[in-house]
Amino acid sequence: MGEVVATIRVMPESTETDLEVLKREISEVMPVGVRLSGFAEEPVAFGLKALIVTVVLGDLEGGTDPVESAIAGVKGVESLQVTEVGRAL
Repeated sequence: MGEVVATIRVMPESTETDLEVLKREISEVMPVGVRLSGFAEEPVAFGLKALIVTVVLGDLEGGTDPVESAIAGVKGVESLQVTEVGRAL
């Protein structure tokens, strides 16, 4: 079984959402077997920033669904989108 790197764009509920708290809470809900590789912030508009989450997970059936579900359940997350998936080197 190989590993897959996925990049997920997380939109916070508002400009008032504390991205540091969001990062910590996302870190805490990662499913077993998923390694959090890092975070980045991406300016969107009018002070709103998207949180770019990079994770490494096993190449299993279901793909990123467990990670997406875990992140979607975090308070302060408005929406998310998997923007890139590729094989880990």
